[in-house]
Amino acid sequence: MLVAISGGPDSTALLLALHDAGIPVVAAHFDHALRAGSAQEADQVARLCAELGVQLLSGRRSAPLANGSVQAAARTARYRFLEEALASAGLATAALGHTADDLVEGALLHLLRGAGLAGMRGMPARRGPFVRPLLGCWRTEVEAYLAERGVEPIRDPSNRDLRYARVRVRHQLLPRLEADRPGLTRRLYGAALGAARMQAELESGAARLAGAGPGPVSLRALREASPAVRAETFRRLYGALTEDRPGLDRRHLAALEQLVAEGRSGDGLDLPRGIRARRGYEVLEVTPADLLADPQFTLRTRPCDGCGSGTAAHFRPGAALRLGTRRPGLRMRPLPGGRTRKLQDILVDAKVPRHLRDSLPLVFADGELAWVPGVALDSRWASARGASSIHAEVVEASEPLLESDSPTQGVFS
Repeated sequence: MLVAISGGPDSTALLLALHDAGIPVVAAHFDHALRAGSAQEADQVARLCAELGVQLLSGRRSAPLANGSVQAAARTARYRFLEEALASAGLATAALGHTADDLVEGALLHLLRGAGLAGMRGMPARRGPFVRPLLGCWRTEVEAYLAERGVEPIRDPSNRDLRYARVRVRHQLLPRLEADRPGLTRRLYGAALGAARMQAELESGAARLAGAGPGPVSLRALREASPAVRAETFRRLYGALTEDRPGLDRRHLAALEQLVAEGRSGDGLDLPRGIRARRGYEVLEVTPADLLADPQFTLRTRPCDGCGSGTAAHFRPGAALRLGTRRPGLRMRPLPGGRTRKLQDILVDAKVPRHLRDSLPLVFADGELAWVPGVALDSRWASARGASSIHAEVVEASEPLLESDSPTQGVFS
């Protein structure tokens, strides 16, 4: 197991406890290079690891932090380093030293910013490869453990800098609340654990609907789910593409609700980070918008004595085939009945989404609509089973094919 260690009380106690329990560990320290003396702190961490005989992976920030909150940017850099350390060590799990106090502080911070159930958790016990084994321990217990071991950890001065919201919650808001309502901190902790259990149930329901995401989800299943599970499913589909940054706000969730409840096939909704939700006949898809661009196709043909290919159509010899797209007034006589039908009605019955119909590749024989791939084949142009025929397939092409190896091959782009 990888252990993230800053040298502070919590992470130092975590490393010592896991080491004393005989659990094989690798330590990982990231120097944010935000204040003088951070290099000396890295040396102190290295000495502790050497005394314990624990391998240490170290990193130091060299690139500028992203704009915005310094703490948020530093956290992003730190987690990136930890993911790289996991890969370097060949490990699957990284332990973080957050305690019960951090859980309560996180819950309060999220509530102050207007969070929902997930925010009320404070922080999850596990997210991806990161686990927090000390969420059941209080900071006083950590300090007592270190004092008993005779270990003096690093004291980060930023943990007393009232410019930071978390520091104000820790040293001002929580003490005042606790003085006014003794025991409130413990009650907030219990409420956060209850929120975590409820959030886990929502996430489990969303996982049953969406799987790992972001694949299409049944509209019927979404409508039958509770509003809370439905909203969590939307977040899961979106988060699978964006790593949850930024998350969906109430406006996005309400718009997705409306799309599922009242939208028509082909309706879409633009979401942050270039993501688009699209409603089909039976499913909701959430994909990067650039994946929705119309693909290019080519028609490939060859002589055939009648094979059993499930992706091809077989036409009477001599038919001049070409690719095209939908235009007004198209009709065909689809198998098996051979009754003349409008293309529009055929596509509706086949539940082809409206947004795909105009770009759907169609095959024409001597200028007449003869084949809607995957949907219908015209009885007048279909060859008899087992007879000599033109074997035709429509395939997606990354580049338009400008030349043909057959006089009946065409290009749709």
